Amino acid sequence: MSRRGGPPEVNAGSMADIAFLLLIFFLVTTTIETDAGLDRMLPPMEPPDENVVIKQKNIFTVNINKSGQLLVEEELTNLKDLRKKAVAFLDNGGDGTCNYCKGRRDESSSDNPTKAIISLKNDRETKYGTYITVQNELVGAYNELRNREAQRLFGRDFTDMEAEYLNPETPSSIRDDLKDKVQRIQDLFPQKLSEAETSTSN
Repeated sequence: MSRRGGPPEVNAGSMADIAFLLLIFFLVTTTIETDAGLDRMLPPMEPPDENVVIKQKNIFTVNINKSGQLLVEEELTNLKDLRKKAVAFLDNGGDGTCNYCKGRRDESSSDNPTKAIISLKNDRETKYGTYITVQNELVGAYNELRNREAQRLFGRDFTDMEAEYLNPETPSSIRDDLKDKVQRIQDLFPQKLSEAETSTSN
């Protein structure tokens, strides 16, 4: 009776195919996390006006320190109160020229929504999540006021109209009608959100 010498051979001819299939499987099923971003449309380039003078009372300052604390108008503020304070500033109408403003008309605060500027400054060590949350609250203040005026003038929210206008699948006839309405609301409460130079902690 004959005996075979050595261990049995393993057929490795299909190992490359198996490895290739596994590689494709992991490439297809693996998800890559992406950072959240800010949706911003930059304004068109305009020649600078050297005679522009911005009164300090028309600037709403928001500072975020490295610990994530908010200093709003030199006052320590909780994040949940930020939007309410921003709305009060934007809707103040201190000079009496805003006939749609419903604020206190405090002469020491912003003169008019078209002159009101929100200035945001953060520390280099501020967490990205905190920065995004603060940005969302400030943009939410603008949208809250814009929704109010859109409901008054057109019977629907501004955010819905803007989303429909920006949707490429919206028919051109509807987009043309929405364009004027969206622009009209934006002119009532123009979004002037300025970001000051980032500070560095010592």
